[in-house]
Amino acid sequence: MRRWTAGWVALAVLFGLVANDVAAQAKDRPKPPYFASISAGKARMRSGPGRSYPATWLYVRADLPVRVVDVFKEWRKVEDPGGTQGWMLGSLISSTRTAMIKESIAELRDRPAYGARILWRAEPGVIGRVSQCARGWCRLDIRGQAGFVEISRLWGVEQEEVLP
Repeated sequence: MRRWTAGWVALAVLFGLVANDVAAQAKDRPKPPYFASISAGKARMRSGPGRSYPATWLYVRADLPVRVVDVFKEWRKVEDPGGTQGWMLGSLISSTRTAMIKESIAELRDRPAYGARILWRAEPGVIGRVSQCARGWCRLDIRGQAGFVEISRLWGVEQEEVLP
């Protein structure tokens, strides 16, 4: 009888640890909507939160910024830069912040100011990693070349967002 009791206690402790780990992961995850990026070189968007739902898109562009609009278990409902929404497995989504140049050629400058020296220009669709957003400007790193771009020229960052 003591072995059964000890077994149940051990099982209860194990379930408690798993529940705490799941709760901690949920606590660390931001509440939707929030921006993220696709981490995989190939990622399927599905019409619903499960592998049994048909795939609607196949993305073959890692680092593409997406907006997470809903969460269901390990699935994330995302919106891509074109406005298409669907579900992706959470493991295909990264917290790495990226942004895409939208609409027209954007000037990247050596500091966050309109009068600053232009380092280069980026075409619409170019994706870079985002950091240091404040007062309408973000630092955008495109394959090792960084510069400051107006936040209004980017898809993947809220207009008033501040990033460290």
